[in-house]
Parts: sequence; C-alpha cells; structure tokens
Amino acid sequence: MRTTMGRLVLISGCSGGGKSTLLEALAALGHEVVPEPGRRVIAAFHAGQGGALPWDDLGAFARHALALARSDRAAALARPGLVFFDRGTIDAAAALAQAEGVPLRDSLGPERHYHRRVFLTPPWQEIYVRDAERRHDLAAAEEEYERLRTILPALGYEAVILPRTDVGARVRFVLDTLADG
Repeated sequence: MRTTMGRLVLISGCSGGGKSTLLEALAALGHEVVPEPGRRVIAAFHAGQGGALPWDDLGAFARHALALARSDRAAALARPGLVFFDRGTIDAAAALAQAEGVPLRDSLGPERHYHRRVFLTPPWQEIYVRDAERRHDLAAAEEEYERLRTILPALGYEAVILPRTDVGARVRFVLDTLADG
C-alpha cells in the first residue's frame, strides 16, 4: 500500500522536454493526471480571469502558479491510485525563488509534497519548440532544468532523469521505477 505522498508523482524538468506528451500517455492508460499550473495561469490571464504572464512579471506568475499547484495537490489527495503532475508546487516555488528570492522552504514548508522520486525531463533540442505560452529559448529551458536538478535533492527528493526515447519507453520507465519503490 502506497502512502499518500507516494501516490502523488511529479514530472518536472526542462520546458519542451516532453512532460505533457508523457502525461497524455499515462492518462491514456487510465492514470489520473494534473495539467501544468503555469499554462493554466497563462490561459486564465488571456481569458480575462486574472493571473499574470511570466514574461511580464515572473514573481506574480509564480505566486499564481503556486496557489494553483497547492489546490491541485489538495484535490489529488482525495483521488485513489497514482496521480501524475505536470509540474507542481516545487516548480512554482523554484520560479518564485528565482524571481524574488523567496526561500523554497518558505513557499513549500517542511513536508514532502510528492513521491520521493521526481522525474525530470532533460533538455532535448530535437523536440524543443516555442509556442504562445513558451516564449523562452532552449538555453533558458536548460537553466531551468539545472535549477530543478539541484533543488530536488536539497529538498529530499531523488531526481530521476527520464531517458530521451519514445513516449512508450518513457511510460514503461516511469511505471517500472515507481514499482521498484
């Protein structure tokens, strides 16, 4: 039997590294998935529902993403089985720390929010694309990845780097890694 935190699995890492594609494949297998808070904050802003844009005010954007990620996590606690997150509280807290210097522990608290193993998508130039919600270049995405790769162990998580392979192999890798403990 998994503990509550052991059921909540974070997929993080480099922007444009294939997180959303991986989560779509996990959802197709019947797993619960939670979409990326940052993209939802941007969509809400464009729909006139508040929020902020990261390229205009990274701090305000990170605060909105953190609030949404906290709400997502609270809602996921009531769901049975594994729940996979496309980014989450750690990503938002890291952005807030970068933008405003807010210490991670001040944003996150002392408790672990997710499974002890967090999956990171590494930079992958062949699949990286910019879009209306991802305006930064690959170099900025690589910096983001390195920040997260450093932050996770400092918060007590094991950073598990996802292989650069097809989505089916990535799904098997994630599920096999979780089955191993």
